[in-house]
Amino acid sequence: MALTAIALNCTLKRNGKEPSSTDKMIDLLAGEMSKRGVSLTETIRVADYDVFAGVTSDEGEGDAWPDIRKRILAADILIFGTPIWMGQMSSIAKRVLERMDAFLSETDDAGRMPSFGKVAVAGIVGNEDGAHHIAATVFQALNDVGWTIPSAASDYWVGEAMQDKDFKDLPQVPEPVAKGAAMLAANAVHLATVLRAQPYPGIPEAK
Repeated sequence: MALTAIALNCTLKRNGKEPSSTDKMIDLLAGEMSKRGVSLTETIRVADYDVFAGVTSDEGEGDAWPDIRKRILAADILIFGTPIWMGQMSSIAKRVLERMDAFLSETDDAGRMPSFGKVAVAGIVGNEDGAHHIAATVFQALNDVGWTIPSAASDYWVGEAMQDKDFKDLPQVPEPVAKGAAMLAANAVHLATVLRAQPYPGIPEAK
């Protein structure tokens, strides 16, 4: 069965119809994965859902996270997209990571979290510095809760500070960003293929 990917767009823009530079980055990464046989099932713009604050997988009636959680765990690859605000990931991205903290206590009999065997990559955009810092914090958090991070797993674009040009407004994708997307996709697809064929064994009776 072919590999699938799903994207979380953690932009602060709530209306899914409003153009987002994070969407453009996600489309770039998904396009490179599609060249390698991976289909993007959907992009979830988290701001359009009522994801409650908390660190469990279900924070009660009206919480949109349980359904989002099910959808991301059904895919082989997670594309985690976030803009840069004040040199950091968006508050929505932080909330998503906080909700995944529940994976730590949801292990199977071999100690494996629900995200074991799933690959995660990051797409980061903004008009200020912070891409490396965000990649470091996002990957540390995702790996802590079971996701596997491939080599060269982040692709980013950072515009000039104090300017108003966005990634979505560029007439073409800069060559380094395009090459970064291709390498990210190649590595992510390779790793997901390996993990599909040879899942992590875990530790028997670790729960």
